[in-house]
Amino acid sequence: MKARLSPDIARSTVGSWTLYGGYERRKGVRGLYKGIVPNVWGAGMAWGFYFLFYNSTKTRMQEVAQSNILGPGHHMAAAAAAGVATLIITNPVWVAKTRLCLQYDQGVFTPSLKHHNPTVVQYNGTLDCIYKIHKYEGVRGLYKGFTPGLFGVSHGALQFMAYEELKKMYNSFRERPLNAKFNTLEYLSFAALSKIFAAGLTYPYQVVRSRLQDQHRSYTGLTDVLKQTWRFEGMRGFYKGLGPYLLHVTPNVCIVFLVYERIVAHYEAKDGATSHAASGNATKWERKSDDDS
Repeated sequence: MKARLSPDIARSTVGSWTLYGGYERRKGVRGLYKGIVPNVWGAGMAWGFYFLFYNSTKTRMQEVAQSNILGPGHHMAAAAAAGVATLIITNPVWVAKTRLCLQYDQGVFTPSLKHHNPTVVQYNGTLDCIYKIHKYEGVRGLYKGFTPGLFGVSHGALQFMAYEELKKMYNSFRERPLNAKFNTLEYLSFAALSKIFAAGLTYPYQVVRSRLQDQHRSYTGLTDVLKQTWRFEGMRGFYKGLGPYLLHVTPNVCIVFLVYERIVAHYEAKDGATSHAASGNATKWERKSDDDS
């Protein structure tokens, strides 16, 4: 629903539930799951690469600062660097997801077209979509929406900064060590609040990116999208689809962050146990050496 609402530049006041009911009647339940494959690909790749780059950058910062506690500026910088690297890798998948979600008509693909018309092409899956975009629009087609996506890096930066600062503030309020661990409900609450905070500030870039990637509309560039959206819809147009977006991503983010924290805690405990065992063995060896001497 979010992918359908965001690119719509008409003065329509159709809400999420109206769109849901009408689309379900016309296309069936299967139609509600269009684009799910690239969405799973993109989400899996994005989160995997994001946490990889984020943790690598944060670890490096901790080594330079010689402290495990970093400030909000450090967290934002680490998240921004991770966001740019992840976007470079995953942008083609997000373009494919948007194209698959926005196949309104049952057009026929005609390779004989002198000029490729994306509104005529029907994509038969994610790989087929990426292949045809690359063939007829080149690498540039796969990176449509990349510029507003760079603005979207601020979303991840704000979210991770808010998440880390909420944990520190809560520990400070409870008078616990700043790196103390939390229970499941606390992790879920921090993840949800940080996501809502970041989405409220940065959601308009997603609307702009979806409209640039929409094969049914033609814009001259980022400025043209901003002008048309403001002219026909005002500020409200930049927040189209926000409701379905939050309903979709907030539970997702909560689960991802919880799993991430549990995995980190597991490996930290495992490393701690290994280090303790190694230290104990070393002590025993030293004592044995002293006894032998």
